[in-house]
Amino acid sequence: MLYPRASETKRYMAADPAPNRFRELMLDDEPTLDEVMACVFGIQAHEVRTYEALLDHPESTVEELASELDRDRSNVNRSLSTLREKGLASRRRRLLDGGGHVYQYAPTPRDEAAELMHETLDEWAAYVHSRIDEFGR
Repeated sequence: MLYPRASETKRYMAADPAPNRFRELMLDDEPTLDEVMACVFGIQAHEVRTYEALLDHPESTVEELASELDRDRSNVNRSLSTLREKGLASRRRRLLDGGGHVYQYAPTPRDEAAELMHETLDEWAAYVHSRIDEFGR
């Protein structure tokens, strides 16, 4: 399957919002979706841009995305590895007619990425609430 379901992706996801990034996000009156996504998934702005490019160009190869983003292939490859670790992208191997293979990447659909963000924030909020509950003891 090319597109992982959110429930399947969650076990691979390493989203662990950093407290300092949450602090910055909370101080911003109107954070952008890119800033929220970067905070929740613990990714960099260029990785968010790579995800967005992948949404616009699903089934892309590293070379195609590098051209689209005007970035070095090795940097795009690292971004895609991070996105895969976070459950925001998947890849499949496509055999080439002349022999060999190439990897094509697909984004986790927006609705499933949003679900992952909600789940991550809910887990973080539950943790914070448990810490608050300990305060009175």
